[in-house]
Amino acid sequence: MRLGIARRWLRSVRPGPGALRRDAIAGVPGAVGSVPDGMASAVLVGVNPVYGLYASFAGPVAGGLTASTRLMVITTTTAAALAAGSAVEGFDADKRPEALFMLTVLAGAVMVAAGLLRLGRYTRFVSFSVMIGFLTGVAANIIFGQIPDLTGASATGDVAIEKALDVVLHPSRIELASLLTGAAALALLVGLARTRLAPFSAVIALVVPTLLTLSVDSIARVEDAGEIPTGFPLPHIPDLALGVDPNVLVGALSVAVIVLVQGVGVSEAAPNPDGSASDPNRDFIAQGAGNLASGLFRGQPVGGSVGQTALNVAAGARGRWASIFSGLWMLAILVAFAGIVGQVVIPTLAAVLIYAAIGSLRSGAIGTILRTGRASQIAFATTVVATLFLPVAAAVAIGVALSLLLQLNSEALDLKVVRLEPLPGGRFAEGPAPTRLPSNAVTLLDVYGSLYYAGAKTLAARLPETAGAERPVVVLRLRGRTQLGASSVVILDAYAARLAAVGGRLILSGVAPELVKQLQRTGRGHLDADVSAFPATNVIGDSSDEAYREAERWLAANGAPGKEGAD
Repeated sequence: MRLGIARRWLRSVRPGPGALRRDAIAGVPGAVGSVPDGMASAVLVGVNPVYGLYASFAGPVAGGLTASTRLMVITTTTAAALAAGSAVEGFDADKRPEALFMLTVLAGAVMVAAGLLRLGRYTRFVSFSVMIGFLTGVAANIIFGQIPDLTGASATGDVAIEKALDVVLHPSRIELASLLTGAAALALLVGLARTRLAPFSAVIALVVPTLLTLSVDSIARVEDAGEIPTGFPLPHIPDLALGVDPNVLVGALSVAVIVLVQGVGVSEAAPNPDGSASDPNRDFIAQGAGNLASGLFRGQPVGGSVGQTALNVAAGARGRWASIFSGLWMLAILVAFAGIVGQVVIPTLAAVLIYAAIGSLRSGAIGTILRTGRASQIAFATTVVATLFLPVAAAVAIGVALSLLLQLNSEALDLKVVRLEPLPGGRFAEGPAPTRLPSNAVTLLDVYGSLYYAGAKTLAARLPETAGAERPVVVLRLRGRTQLGASSVVILDAYAARLAAVGGRLILSGVAPELVKQLQRTGRGHLDADVSAFPATNVIGDSSDEAYREAERWLAANGAPGKEGAD
């Protein structure tokens, strides 16, 4: 079996005819673009920028070798960096890198486990409104958080928006040379955005202002954050004792959730060139492999990057080897130019981050959410506020919990009970369900929506009232449902009891074989003794028609004339 898996993997990584050369060329812009992105992401974490460069080499190589979405580039992302930075900010500066490496390895292990357990299907429970709210809050945090570095000002505050406000309220702290350097970098980014140099605009925005300010000592530089190692990065085992630190553990889980959900969006935006479907579980494993490799090579968390994947596609990538070559070219840059990295001025990195954060704001998606309805608006606003004022781990937890609550609320509100009136020829006409059941008559009901959790309670509220009726029979159509939750079982049993109390009966139609078996072992008295279930057939409406006729026969046998046939 293992040999078969290895063979399938080798076939998947084998480049097509002529593709290797094109992918090698396509990987160059990605590597060059990863230099400012990786350094800027490390600044967000609060560690030496070289750790972002290490991640930008290890993530694309390990992730590219294993991803099912062949054009996806697994590298540093601002959201993952912000989450990691929030988790390790409490550590002393000398221990922070080791905590970061351990966090990255743990996050990778969680992602691999999620893929092996095939948890990809659960990402759909994170609502669009919550995800856009979180990404909007992340972008705002980056913009506010980089104001001090852009201006060279010292700032105080517990959260990014407080620090930005502190700079604005104390303009005398602004260092003019830093502000002008950052403004020049922003001008270059904006000016080159619509030119042929756009893929290299971030590098130009770093290099040109840095060269112009080599003689200015008042501007902070990358080397001020720590020594920039030169040469080939070697594997490094993190401090395993930090793996039990609560901040590291919670941070790793937060990073894993963010990366996995973002990765699904990246895979949807970059379909495979041959039309084959992406496997979210395999992409989970690939992002986990990228993080394991990154952590072992002293890098920070990585994930599917929207920007780098788009650049990969625009550069003409044919397959996974473009991502792999991007990592290999980054390794060559590290070996050849690591010493130069230390001269980059910090305001230019702040400018790159601010420009990228502004570009990541999805105004169209935000507009859609604001026009959709109150629930979406509340979810979006709550997540934005949580991301702005709470640690990222707490914001992620709130977002996940809010997504689940929205799902349950949607299921409850969307549930609808309708009445089906039999027509000649075995067909049915749909109409509103009665509020009260008629006496000595059959009422055929159908249910739209989920019958789990709150949906079951909604069903109880929307079933017709039995009080005042004599010998009412209800046929409840449950076609397409393979099982019911305990709440629904209890509610159906209680409704059967209410019908029995007025001499009536409950009949279920369209019941799947799995549900029939479930109902037979519920142990609920009325479901076992008084309720009949008509299994579904491959003819739609057949079991409901049969159940309706059985209900009429039962009424006739119990002294009440039923309605005429439901044929």
